[in-house]
Amino acid sequence: MELNLAPKFAQKIFEGEGGTYYSWSSAEYELLKEAKVGGGRFVLQPRGFALPHYSDSNKIGYVLQGSCGVVGMVSPKASQEVVLRLKKGDIIPVPSGAVSWWYNDGDSELIIVFLGETSKAYVPGEFTYFLLTGTQGILGGFSTEFNSRAYDINNEEAKKLAKSQSGVLIIKLPEGQKMPHPCENSTEKLVFNIDAALPDIHVQNAGLLTALTAKKFPFLGEVGLSATLVRLDANAMSSPMYAADSSVQVIYVAKGSGRIQVVGINGERALDTKVKAGHLFVVPRFFVASAIADGEGMEYFSMITTTQPVFGEFTGKTSVWGALSPQVLQASLNVAPEFEQLFRAKIKKSTILVPPQN
Repeated sequence: MELNLAPKFAQKIFEGEGGTYYSWSSAEYELLKEAKVGGGRFVLQPRGFALPHYSDSNKIGYVLQGSCGVVGMVSPKASQEVVLRLKKGDIIPVPSGAVSWWYNDGDSELIIVFLGETSKAYVPGEFTYFLLTGTQGILGGFSTEFNSRAYDINNEEAKKLAKSQSGVLIIKLPEGQKMPHPCENSTEKLVFNIDAALPDIHVQNAGLLTALTAKKFPFLGEVGLSATLVRLDANAMSSPMYAADSSVQVIYVAKGSGRIQVVGINGERALDTKVKAGHLFVVPRFFVASAIADGEGMEYFSMITTTQPVFGEFTGKTSVWGALSPQVLQASLNVAPEFEQLFRAKIKKSTILVPPQN
């Protein structure tokens, strides 16, 4: 099986005065379709407003930039919306079928990347959005007769209901337009700032790794996904790891640049390339991935298609090499006992995040 793992930049799907939406196309990046995952990115300008919509996929939003984002969300069968405050570093799960709107209440761009699974999507490897209003909205799709009867209004009122909003997807609200205020209590329950969280792994001169699961953040369980944030210092390394539970990783490079290697079936190097901010790539099931940052360092955010991921590691205290008995390790590597002992000693001292070589 030959898979093209080459990282891709998102394509511009929509651009208006209020902002821009980018998406990764499964036609251009077929691995998204094969792995049943997808990605998109919102850029909202000040007063930019993403019209209420829902999608066919569970996903996680990660705020890359901005401090005054506002999102409203209505879960199926809910009696009212919850309004949440968003800032850089925030993670917000977005369940499929949940109606949401997004607003930039600040004076600089609000940028959010969305990564998710598309196993039930209309287009495998892509998110499909259903807008409630606007020229592509559900209201406008129904006839005047149906709208008037459904909402108990006359024909003129039905036409006004369906046709007043002439925008598409993202609009810019007039200055002074009032919007709902975020609820702090709801924000604490439904939003998690991964940038400010205590890292699970922190190695001096190498960087940090923060894993986010439903155990830490219960709302993640609603979308059946988990997330990881890795920050590598200059020339540091994230050592080889693989998802041992058959989950897929979608990785978005948020800052900096570096080199990625991925090894897959039959020990073949499936990917060996440079990546930089804005790139997205997929690590297929059971493939082993490793990264080395360039001189400016590198930061990447990953979505994993399970709530409690299990990783197999080749370095550190839980390394599979260290777990194997000396006899098995010696025979497998076909080396003398002295080399096996040297290798085992190095493994015991190693870490998942590796500082640059002296």
